[in-house]
Amino acid sequence: MQEKIIYSETVEFLRSAIKRETGFLRELEEYARLHHIPIIQPESAALLKLLVKLHKPQKILEAGTAIGYSACIMSVAMDKPGIIDTIEIDEKLVDMAKKNIKTMCYDNCIRVIWGDALEVMECLNSTYDMIFLDAAKGQYIEYLNHALRLLRPGGLLVTDNVLYKGLVAQKDKIQHKHRTIATKLKEYLRLICSHERLETSIVPIGDGMAISLKKGD
Repeated sequence: MQEKIIYSETVEFLRSAIKRETGFLRELEEYARLHHIPIIQPESAALLKLLVKLHKPQKILEAGTAIGYSACIMSVAMDKPGIIDTIEIDEKLVDMAKKNIKTMCYDNCIRVIWGDALEVMECLNSTYDMIFLDAAKGQYIEYLNHALRLLRPGGLLVTDNVLYKGLVAQKDKIQHKHRTIATKLKEYLRLICSHERLETSIVPIGDGMAISLKKGD
């Protein structure tokens, strides 16, 4: 039996209680829903915005652009105009994201990079105040070394979907198509929770979000 992260009644209440996006961002939510494009869930997006407001990053790296929704969410939340580099492997989504970001008038501060997130991160040498991982879940462990290299001391690493529909917590046999990702996510969570350079908390909201602070070197 699949474990629940939180009950559906709680999700419905949270989504009715939090301040929801309006205008074009709400249109993007609806587009993603109708076309089955995975974007950050509303309650997780609210937490992400709050983290940006509290941490006040001026340079953010995102792995997993999709249609540009979360990049725009973070840009809205930034204290003053900053830079967001966001990576997407799907060329069609890259084109859509660029169009949506331009519609939001953030094309001067959000740079969409087409490519495999792991390969792109290997080539980056910039330092970031915050990194948001929302790409291939089975590669989070591989992303981690590059994220730690690119993240400044005191920087924030935020990882979405870490509970993977509750399957990470499931004790019974997991379907084969989900087993590898669930196993790798368990390993990733153990790693970031025990890592000597990170202070980590796991929040059971949306599909699960891990928030890690990189300790000073």
